[in-house]
Amino acid sequence: MPADVKTQPAKAESLQGVVFEIHNDAERVEAIDKAFDYRGDVTLTLTNGPLECFIFNRDAAEKPPRVEVFVKGQDAPLVIPYSDIQAIAFTGRDTADGKSWAAWVSKKDTERAAEAERIRLELEAQGHL
Repeated sequence: MPADVKTQPAKAESLQGVVFEIHNDAERVEAIDKAFDYRGDVTLTLTNGPLECFIFNRDAAEKPPRVEVFVKGQDAPLVIPYSDIQAIAFTGRDTADGKSWAAWVSKKDTERAAEAERIRLELEAQGHL
């Protein structure tokens, strides 16, 4: 059974605003995997309080399983055992939200067309076309 979702995401494709309350190890792994794939900050509710951070690595095979995070205002990453994580809130803006492959291709096509037109006009001005 998936972790309880306390709020709904702002958009169907984004987890921004979602909170996963964790009740067992399977839910913990699922929530951590989603947080690892998220491209924004999360707030972890740990056994000793909340922590706003960015998850940049996870290792479920390590004994004990752990995540590595960057915490705002700290230079060194922090290692947190999976078992310390009680909930995960997707509190930061998903920096890749709305940046689909199709949007990237469309942007690049527009840029290429503009560059081709610029070159054509330059060559015409020089009398080459």
